[in-house]
Amino acid sequence: MPVTERTYRQVVLEDPEGQWELHRGRLREKPSTTFAHNRAMVRLGYQLLNQLDWHAYDVRVNAGRVSRTAETFYIPDVAVIPLELAQPFRERSDVLEVDDAPLPFIAEVWSPSTGGYDTDAKLPEYQRRGDAEIWRLHPVDRVLTAWRRQPDGSYEETVYRGGAEHPVALPGVVIELDTLWD
Repeated sequence: MPVTERTYRQVVLEDPEGQWELHRGRLREKPSTTFAHNRAMVRLGYQLLNQLDWHAYDVRVNAGRVSRTAETFYIPDVAVIPLELAQPFRERSDVLEVDDAPLPFIAEVWSPSTGGYDTDAKLPEYQRRGDAEIWRLHPVDRVLTAWRRQPDGSYEETVYRGGAEHPVALPGVVIELDTLWD
């Protein structure tokens, strides 16, 4: 039985310890992840926080939600959120933080428990949302696959195997890939 948006929001607010997502109307709890996944996720968030203007952006690491439709809500591993989008949630404990506008940057980190789901379900949905830059980090293979939205709405895919990477959607930011999985 499909879960409605209203029911989803109620479940999430009543179970703050759960990591609930909604995929095509089906409730799904984010599974536990590996050390390598968690390390890469936190280190990416740390590098972003250290370089972004805190008056303009917030960074979420396995927190906050994005949606495109009433049937789909995801918790990205890492997301950069312009502060003007966060305004409706500030100082509100009764409202679930959900961004439905395209974000400048979203990243998912591969883990054995999440790898197929992230690639098959979440990444295409982020593209349909129109997020500017989408990364998939694979800490075991030490590979970054980046999708960057083009002016015509398509995405250009590029694979990186180390070194420094400059997210196009975040001018001035440099991510040292090798430190994500060292």
